[in-house]
Amino acid sequence: MSDNWIIALGLIVPGIATGFGAMPALFMKDVSRKWLDAMLGFAAGVMLSATGFSLILPSIEYGGGGLVAVLVTAAGVLVGAGLIDVIDYFAPHEHLIDKHHEGVASDSLKKIWLFVIAIAIHNIPEGMAVGVAFGSNNLSNGIPIAIGIGLQNMPEGLAVAFALMRENYSAKKAFWIALITGLLEPVAAYLGFGLVRLFHPALPFILALAGGAMLFVITDEVIPETHSGGNERIASYAMIIGFVVMMVLDVWLG
Repeated sequence: MSDNWIIALGLIVPGIATGFGAMPALFMKDVSRKWLDAMLGFAAGVMLSATGFSLILPSIEYGGGGLVAVLVTAAGVLVGAGLIDVIDYFAPHEHLIDKHHEGVASDSLKKIWLFVIAIAIHNIPEGMAVGVAFGSNNLSNGIPIAIGIGLQNMPEGLAVAFALMRENYSAKKAFWIALITGLLEPVAAYLGFGLVRLFHPALPFILALAGGAMLFVITDEVIPETHSGGNERIASYAMIIGFVVMMVLDVWLG
């Protein structure tokens, strides 16, 4: 398979994995909160590992590895986290599991759109991260993070589907909404890919920018949700397992 086909699949498949993850909702009525927290904890670990090994470390390496490179990476991480923080602060959205409402109050938006915006805040940084990794012209960076994001999207898709079913959406409708929201990721991936190709000299900063955005989503959105239902220990161990699995994949595939 040519590199172009690998890149194209790498940009598209992780987003579609959200739909694969949501498929059990078509023949299951629900899943326990403990298992949901464990699956999302695993997803958080995968994201954290992918951020460190496939975005932040390569950012330092592409920058030359010295103090200046570290400072550029640090700046990118802070800017990326800050950008997502601004979006998170102003965009009205509702967390899928703990129903916590954030952003500017809006009575005119239906609950489904609050869910969609919440999912978008997750998916756009993830898609950008995949695109930026492939845009570096190094498949050994792109493939691990595409696999990692795909792995973490499956439990996320299941969580989205069951959250919608608890809001009285049919299983079929919940599945299709989960799948469609996952397709935000390929769009963001192609944007990230194009951004790196247009501004290749800024690659270290852009990699770190994507890494900072991912770190914010993990620490502000995913981990707090998994720790809000009394399942902190199992969620923490699941996160550690996810981190280790992604670390092994990164070294093996890289």
